[in-house]
Amino acid sequence: MIKVSNILARKGGRIVTIDAGKSVLEALKLMADENIGSVVILEDGEYAGLLTERDYARKVILKGKSSHETLVRDIMSTGLPRILPDNSIETCMHIMSESNIRYLPVFIDDTLCGIISINDLVTETILSQLETIEQLKSYIHS
Repeated sequence: MIKVSNILARKGGRIVTIDAGKSVLEALKLMADENIGSVVILEDGEYAGLLTERDYARKVILKGKSSHETLVRDIMSTGLPRILPDNSIETCMHIMSESNIRYLPVFIDDTLCGIISINDLVTETILSQLETIEQLKSYIHS
């Protein structure tokens, strides 16, 4: 069974963050520079939520707000389900599907240790299937 810890090990432990008091435009620039679809929001140095491209589209663009004037704290996603490194990718897929979300924060106790995306789950599933295919090919040819 593939666990969240496998994904985090493959991705590395780097977490991209921005302060909740920054403008949405600053967060978008950071996300573009890092080529990521979400950024961790910190309030007083602590995890407060995530800002995603979906948050921007629905809470700024569609409402006619300004990216320069709107603060990250005003549109970030909060109260997201928290997962553990020991959770399976199947559990994560279920949570994401039921909650209609694309990102999950990973915690050990109350410490954020990573973020996983639906793309991470798909990639890990594909890698696992390729490994299984190679093992079956090897078995057949031996």
